[in-house]
Amino acid sequence: MSSARYIVSGLLEKLEKSAYSNLALDGVLQSSDVSSRDKAFISRLFYGVIERKATLDYIISLYSSKPLQKLDIQTLNTLRMGVYQLLYMDSVPDNAAVNESAELIKKLGKKSAAPFVNAVLRSFIRDDKKFALPSDSLQRFCVEYSCSKELAKRLIVQYGEDKAAAFLKRSLEPHKLYLRVNNTKTDCDSLIESFAKDGITVRKCPILDNCLEAEPFGSVENNELFRKGFYHVQDLSSQLCCAALEPKKGEKILDICSAPGGKAFTITEITDDDCELYACELHEKRVKLIRNGAERLGLSNIKALQNDAKIFNENFPEFDKILCDVPCSGTGVIRSKPEIKYTDLKNAENLPNIQYDILKTAAKYLKVGGELVYSTCTVLKEENELVIDRFLEENGDAFEGVPFLTEIGAPFGGYKVPIIAESFDCEGFFISKIRRIR
Repeated sequence: MSSARYIVSGLLEKLEKSAYSNLALDGVLQSSDVSSRDKAFISRLFYGVIERKATLDYIISLYSSKPLQKLDIQTLNTLRMGVYQLLYMDSVPDNAAVNESAELIKKLGKKSAAPFVNAVLRSFIRDDKKFALPSDSLQRFCVEYSCSKELAKRLIVQYGEDKAAAFLKRSLEPHKLYLRVNNTKTDCDSLIESFAKDGITVRKCPILDNCLEAEPFGSVENNELFRKGFYHVQDLSSQLCCAALEPKKGEKILDICSAPGGKAFTITEITDDDCELYACELHEKRVKLIRNGAERLGLSNIKALQNDAKIFNENFPEFDKILCDVPCSGTGVIRSKPEIKYTDLKNAENLPNIQYDILKTAAKYLKVGGELVYSTCTVLKEENELVIDRFLEENGDAFEGVPFLTEIGAPFGGYKVPIIAESFDCEGFFISKIRRIR
């Protein structure tokens, strides 16, 4: 396992330089000649350290003779990995966690730091791996749920401490895998049976048609059923977003910020590939992702094209339905991209203006009587409710809010719905629906 830990150390260091955790991990797992067992270990330790970083750093600070900011990143990451194994990985014996951490820091060229790493980890073991939480309520909240103070304060102010805690607690739980059945090629029962033949157990989602729940089963891209275009991976929240749009056969539909195309695929499948869907993206490289996905799924009515969502395109027709899934801070998807919990939210301060500009431009393409769904994968209200409120305040004579998915029950029932800590298990999300009335 020493090589596995070395790989995790490299991934964590790469993440410090602004890489995305999922892309960094996928790239390494695809290029590394390691066993399936080691791949599982690497994934667990890598994501675990990121998910629990605030907690791990607090524990290390209790035992380190040096301030954390004085530690070089390789030593700090080695300690994070060691504490994580001691606290959260029962399969790793305590002695192995300590010894392997000391060997790792030597392998990283920091031989002089090995006694320090050993001392910190063994001191934690001597205290029976127990620690007191901070007395300060905000710091305690951040350590318990492992997030930045900035994010904690924002969530508590906007949703209250109980709901914020429930959301962050869920982000630390195992990630459920949702699949969207390509009903133009197969059906739920047939796909479930096909998975069973491969030894993979999936089940129908009780909330939404053509949605399956599965435990992670390795590389999806290497699965034969995926290559045949029988499904694509899509979280339940995104599938609910597509259902909220209620696309119909024969309609002209615009997906204004489409790449990598998952929602465009689902919308088209809902219509049995009998709609005219424009799937737009700013960069040609990402447009290609949409084209490739549509080709794999056998969806013939998706027009993938390059377009700037903030600039009105005079060549576009009027549309019956529009999906406006705008760029956002991503705070809703911290379970799959845990590094977002620690990003500086100041970097997202201009996002509401960009989101508003995209929404305002997209709405110009909507025919009278047509409907638009605005969505994000963030739970911050300044990117969600406040954007919609601003739009309706300035355009209330021509647009109105429309309730959606009322048959599902709470949290649905209005025209603005944050999904943050609900009874069904999915990523955080926001969905709003409006209709053009004149």
